[in-house]
Amino acid sequence: MPIGSQTSKRARLARRGPHFSFRALETVLRKSQAQAAVAIFVLAAALFSALLALPIATADGQGMPLQDAIFTAVSAITVTGLTTVDTAVAWSPFGLGVILVAIQVGGLGVITIALLLARAVTRRLGLGGRVFAQQSIGSPELGEVRRLLTIVIVTTLSIQGALAVLLAPPFIAAEGWATGTWHAVFYAVSAFNNAGFTTHTGGLTVFDGNLFILGPIVVGVFVGSLGFPVFLNIIKNKWDRTRWTLHTKLTLATTLILLLLGTGAWTLFEWSNPATIGDMDPAAKIFHGVFASTMMRSGGFAITDTAASTTTTLLLSDALMFVGGGSASTAGGIKVTTLAVLFLAIVAEARGTKDVRVAQRTIPDSILRVAISVTFLGASLVLTATTLLTLTNDASLDRVLFEVISAFATCGLSVGLSAELDAFGKIILSVLMLAGRIGPIGLAAALAIRHRNVLYTYANERPIIG
Repeated sequence: MPIGSQTSKRARLARRGPHFSFRALETVLRKSQAQAAVAIFVLAAALFSALLALPIATADGQGMPLQDAIFTAVSAITVTGLTTVDTAVAWSPFGLGVILVAIQVGGLGVITIALLLARAVTRRLGLGGRVFAQQSIGSPELGEVRRLLTIVIVTTLSIQGALAVLLAPPFIAAEGWATGTWHAVFYAVSAFNNAGFTTHTGGLTVFDGNLFILGPIVVGVFVGSLGFPVFLNIIKNKWDRTRWTLHTKLTLATTLILLLLGTGAWTLFEWSNPATIGDMDPAAKIFHGVFASTMMRSGGFAITDTAASTTTTLLLSDALMFVGGGSASTAGGIKVTTLAVLFLAIVAEARGTKDVRVAQRTIPDSILRVAISVTFLGASLVLTATTLLTLTNDASLDRVLFEVISAFATCGLSVGLSAELDAFGKIILSVLMLAGRIGPIGLAAALAIRHRNVLYTYANERPIIG
């Protein structure tokens, strides 16, 4: 190649530097979606694990055992909230700062990866597929992911700032300016990212009954669990429901239904349990039900002893944690839209309807296949991890299953098992947290990108089902 041509090419690449690297990243994501997502999260977890393993990160200055540092870093970067040590006691201000940064990076990282994968999808699909992806993502223009990322970051910081402003007065009144402001910022970030980390010994139980603190935290968790496609779509179209996307409608409807059902069921199952809310007045019981139902969606905060809940309540929590929150949100689980699509498919089959229809829209069969795949992947991960832990630990099945689903769904609610596990058990949960955060996103994107048109069909034959 002539020297002039090489110089000209280098000059073009220099001028297009950011665009070139952005497209290079998209190319990697298109070729190997799951591997790229895993690599990003593993590298981030390794970095924060190294920081938390430093002596300066611990309160006693002696350094944290490597397995606990790794577990905490993975829990923070996947915005889970499970811990093996008391966060308020074990970590120094430097360690808590590292955890806070990891939570923020993890929360934004989930959205960034989801959007980059979505852009990779839009470049491979046809015009119809790109329009569908654009509508589901909420991007103002086809493929305009960079602009959307800016909106996401600004929106995230704005909401967290508003939460911090609401939380600051009660914290400052109780703990002084410096400590109160720090806790207000920490809980604002932890709540919106659905992380569930707390900086008080005993968690939020010390604030039981303080609505000025618990109220904003509930709102932050709820908003963060909806997902950016939802509230960006609402912001863009105001409150004109006729212009909302089907994704927005399904997410809001399913979220509200699960919230109400969870509130009613949790309150009923714990109504007479003296270890949780049995001795409280009715109004306090209902508030605890609302709080618990919200946190089971991936928030991870608790104002009662989760381990003291009834077995029935733990089973209910398992189901709600497994579902999780909205797509492209900081919440985990298989996502509420996945549940909605599966439920609508069951209804359509029961009615004998050929297509799955809702809100004057038809859901493509390909979306149903993705929903089934994501659900099966989640169930397989939970089954595998539960089997391994029951083989290596003496804990009861209900405790193991609860902790495993909480890890997979990046929820963070705990019955105390994480702290009791040996190094092997902690590694299993760490891997599960990473898999639970990356798996559904990577699988859904991989299946969408692998879409191809087949120009022939085989004869139909129906196997016997049921």
